[in-house]
Amino acid sequence: MENKLFTPPDHINFAARKLYGEGDISDVSIAFIDENGGGPSSNHTHKHNHLFIVTEGEAKIILDGEEIILKKNESFLVKGEIPHSVWNNQTAETTMIGINIMP
Repeated sequence: MENKLFTPPDHINFAARKLYGEGDISDVSIAFIDENGGGPSSNHTHKHNHLFIVTEGEAKIILDGEEIILKKNESFLVKGEIPHSVWNNQTAETTMIGINIMP
C-alpha cells in the first residue's frame, strides 16, 4: 500500500491513508479529521458497508437524518445503502479507522 495521505472527494479538513484492501475487505484506511472536518458534504450511499473505529477524539455519524456519536475506542457499522456521512464532533483532531466491507 502507498503511504500517502489523500482527501476523498467532497470531504473537508479530512486526510486519510490506505492501510489494506483485498477480498471482502475492499479498503482499510486511517483518517485524520480536523475541527469542522468530515464528509462527504452531502450524505451518500454505495454498495459496501463501513466499519468506523474511533482511535482518538469523537466522531458524529449522520445516518439517514439520525446522529450517532462515537467516542474513543468505540465502533459502529454503517450499511452502505443508508444515506450517511461522518464528521469530527470536537475542536481537536479526530482519528479513526475506516474498514470498507463488501456485503
